[in-house]
Amino acid sequence: MSLRTRVAGALAAGLLLSAAAPTAFAAADDEAAPAARPGDVVSSAPTAFHPLPGQWTNTRAWHITYRSTTATGGPDVVSGTVIVPNDGRTGQRPLVTYAVGTVGLGDSCAPSANFPYGTAVEATLINQIVQRGWAVAVTDYEGLGTPGDHTYTVGRAEGTAMLDAARAAQRLGIPGVSADSPVGIMGYSQGGQASSWAAELHDSYAPDLKVKGTATGGVPADLMKVARSNDGGLGSGLIFMAAAGQDAAFPELGLDAYLNPAGQKLVDYFRTNCVAVDTVVGSFKKITDLTVENPLEQPDWQARLAESRLGTHAPDAPVYLYHGSVDELIPYEVGKGLRADWCERGANVSWHTLPLLGHIGGVTVGALPAADWLADRFAGRAPVGNC
Repeated sequence: MSLRTRVAGALAAGLLLSAAAPTAFAAADDEAAPAARPGDVVSSAPTAFHPLPGQWTNTRAWHITYRSTTATGGPDVVSGTVIVPNDGRTGQRPLVTYAVGTVGLGDSCAPSANFPYGTAVEATLINQIVQRGWAVAVTDYEGLGTPGDHTYTVGRAEGTAMLDAARAAQRLGIPGVSADSPVGIMGYSQGGQASSWAAELHDSYAPDLKVKGTATGGVPADLMKVARSNDGGLGSGLIFMAAAGQDAAFPELGLDAYLNPAGQKLVDYFRTNCVAVDTVVGSFKKITDLTVENPLEQPDWQARLAESRLGTHAPDAPVYLYHGSVDELIPYEVGKGLRADWCERGANVSWHTLPLLGHIGGVTVGALPAADWLADRFAGRAPVGNC
């Protein structure tokens, strides 16, 4: 049975873990009302977390679905995974809400679908965080593993999904993970967009979370600039995936009307497949070769893409921001621009250039120092910005 079918069945049965007395271990109440508050748990079931195929970790994990909020302010249900070290610790432990980079648009690409098999992207990096004794909540994002299409690159939807994943983890009733837990936000690439949006939204959307800092890297802070940089290049498929994601959030954009038959075939392929094959199939394509009219030149598309632009609001907690100097997918200047925008608005930003590193090198090299920075925030050490 697919994740989509299981989640749809859970919603139809009205499964809900009580927010008043949450427990990750109790049976769900078939007669419970639908979850009302953002972050309320809709369903919870034990799962497994393996960083690599067959690699054992001393952890407990739960597949969850939880209430969140769409980019247009409506209620939705998002899936994810909560992972906790099985180390016997009962005191308060830090909680990191983590967003992965691009995995694809198909439900089979969702992190929660791959953790049990050791095939999830970034699982080894997540394991490094778990081994510090921290609990981790990993969102699948809206529409990735749940009914509906994935709203890929829609910043506000990603940010709310991250913040509500942390709330859901706190409401599971896991010893040491509660509303008093110090929270860190972390992500790179698409996860960098999501974590940066979560940082900007925290003070207005989820001030109840005790966020100590955000570690974010390779951030596509300006989607129009990223699209122009990738048109016809190695990452050109990401443009069409992003267009499909925007169209999923805002159907009035009418993406299909802009695509020629080759473009329609490519986007249809992306909607059911994952990033490893998507990047091969989608590389070195020009927008003009796959459309009858370029949607990115239309005012309604430009307005929606502008809504996902970062840097218009200063995060209220410190930020560790990093970017590879030769990033071939997300231009280094886009990262520098986000730093400048946040600094101009008074944010506490610790900016780090990763010399001679591209996009993939940035996530692998940058993850450890980013986690070390979060550890200092959890320890109560004052951050040193470099605006």
